[in-house]
Amino acid sequence: MSEANAVYRLGLDVGGTNLRLGVFSGLTLVEETRFRANYSAICKEFAPALAWQTILQVTADAIRPLLDKYAGIQAIGIGFPGFIDPHTGVLAQSPNLPGLRDVNLGHDLGKLLGLPVRVENDANAAAYGEFCQLSQPVGGLLYVGLGTGVGAGLVVNGSVWAGQHGYALEAGHIIVVPDGRLCGCGNQGCVEQYASATGISRAYADLTGQTMTALDIARAAESGDRHAQAVYADAGSKLAQMLASVLKVIDIENVVIGGGVVAAWPLLQAAFEQRLEHDLIPVLRGKIKVHVSSTGDIAGMLGAALLAA
Repeated sequence: MSEANAVYRLGLDVGGTNLRLGVFSGLTLVEETRFRANYSAICKEFAPALAWQTILQVTADAIRPLLDKYAGIQAIGIGFPGFIDPHTGVLAQSPNLPGLRDVNLGHDLGKLLGLPVRVENDANAAAYGEFCQLSQPVGGLLYVGLGTGVGAGLVVNGSVWAGQHGYALEAGHIIVVPDGRLCGCGNQGCVEQYASATGISRAYADLTGQTMTALDIARAAESGDRHAQAVYADAGSKLAQMLASVLKVIDIENVVIGGGVVAAWPLLQAAFEQRLEHDLIPVLRGKIKVHVSSTGDIAGMLGAALLAA
């Protein structure tokens, strides 16, 4: 097939402060771009209706140059953080985007761009991308993403399982510390407040009084900073605590852990493995295969693009 007649799909992964956009031909990434877009800041600055119109315009502005460059883009998929109804595509709420409720990104953006747009929870999209990259393992796959927050997605029998209302596998909001840190979802002690990049940064600040990014804390840990090492060890332990609880319920063999924080996996690994072995019920021990993502963190874009088909 010639370049002019090639068929492409566009996948977007919406992060805390930027959009990642990938043009795909099948499983192959043809081009990736990034676009500065702090949706959280937009939601805090403007009233909900104006914030939504701003988000739509920013997203469209990010997409249009790729539509102009790749005429063969036939569908757009977006991995978006929040609770999305699988039947209507309506975003009911996003814990990290205050005031954003009952909006339909797929419908509204599709009208602006003149192309079909499918919106999926960001962790579900990443789960599907990892599932396809692992050659569709028998039984399915559980994905846990460690980024600005903690997300999870489940693929069973080749399909994303979102639950009856679209809110399944919100594992980042499993409580691991009763009456612990306040979470954006309204509860206290969610694992997201300990094992995400934001949680790691907050934990280090609580210990030292210093505000640093998770990446800088990882570098400090590698240089011997005991507080930084302790924060990452605690993040690994809390992650395993959550994962063991989920696995007791869904009993799935393949687990992939991805997201930006896994770049520091060696700092998490020992505490994670020790706690997971301790917390799993005995019949599951030795049966769980935990993979660290090897997709180069493109799974969210890839899954969104494939689901758009």
